Amino acid sequence: MKIEIKVPQLPESVSEATLLSWHKKQGDFVKREENLIDLETDKVVLELPAPEDGSLVEVIAKPGDIVKSGQIIAYLDTSVVNKVVKSEAPEVYAENDKNDNGSSTQTAPSNNSTANNVSKNEVLAMPSAKKAALDNSIEISQVTGSGRGGRVLKEDVLSSMVSGAGNKGARIEERVPMSRLRKRVAERLLESQQTNAILTTFNEVNMKPVMDLRNKYKELFEKKHGAKLGFMSFFVKAVVHALKQYPVVNSSIDGDHIVYHGYFDLGIAVGSPRGLVVPILRNVENMSIADIELKIADFGKRAQAGKIELEELTGGTFTITNGGTFGSMMSTPIINPPQSAILGMHAIKERAVVEGGQIVIRPMMYLAMSYDHRLIDGREAVLTLVAIKDALEDPNRFLLDI
Repeated sequence: MKIEIKVPQLPESVSEATLLSWHKKQGDFVKREENLIDLETDKVVLELPAPEDGSLVEVIAKPGDIVKSGQIIAYLDTSVVNKVVKSEAPEVYAENDKNDNGSSTQTAPSNNSTANNVSKNEVLAMPSAKKAALDNSIEISQVTGSGRGGRVLKEDVLSSMVSGAGNKGARIEERVPMSRLRKRVAERLLESQQTNAILTTFNEVNMKPVMDLRNKYKELFEKKHGAKLGFMSFFVKAVVHALKQYPVVNSSIDGDHIVYHGYFDLGIAVGSPRGLVVPILRNVENMSIADIELKIADFGKRAQAGKIELEELTGGTFTITNGGTFGSMMSTPIINPPQSAILGMHAIKERAVVEGGQIVIRPMMYLAMSYDHRLIDGREAVLTLVAIKDALEDPNRFLLDI
């Protein structure tokens, strides 16, 4: 029986998606739940699994196409079991690969049944990457691939040229379309700048108490809970401790109303190959440090694989972002609407500070909290950041809730 392969129902906030790459070609046999294609929305990359075992007899949509919920993109013949049917189409669309003019590259199927098997010595590379390497006298086997499964992309070849491989002194330019995720991030950041009255307050925190506590118990913690004890869980707990004292910082504006949230859903900014995503730790006031560390580790792993679910990215009452991971000393983070504040962590550096009239060396971190001045006065913003600082410099405060 021939059945339709349709774009799954997208959430209300997502009207359309972009097809990225087919993992199966026309004529291939597929198994139930095997991923057929990746779809990129404004927020995440979704997988479309095969509904039944069968042969992919007709591929209608190609990589780069914009599709909507319920749109037919392929047909599956479920009467074909445990064998591969040769494609009747003259050509099949391969992984999303763009020419310089932005059009999709198509790859014709081979009549050789072993043509699709990659030999041990063959480099997985997109056609445009191979062409770029050939045009610039670059040995493609020396280029590290950043695509799925280590596949070499055209930008990988161009990056290797900038870093010194290939022709010297080449003036390289490439125009590529923005991904849907990058466009959405750009829109939200611009919206935040235009609609919020953003100010930022700064402070610094002595990280020695947290570092001492972490170093003392990290091995026991990992042995018991199966998760590494990082710094983020301490910041999450310190933020909740501070927001309980100053609930306006955990609120948001809705038209002419202020919405005070009686719960704490914290967004944790996570980098991914496709851009920044902010999954939400919900009801974090009820989570232990182990719960937080396990969930953050799960977010990080799935963000790299593009597996974050849409519902995990919606909502949130406050956000924490850690630029220190990349070495940032100071920044002014941008609020994630409709939230009213965001905390920026930075790199820990040993600095000379004065304690009890003596100059001592301490591991210090600059903190930055951006806030919407339409709702939050400077007093509440400063005191909230001070409360976060005090909690981190004496973790017993949030452990004992004092």
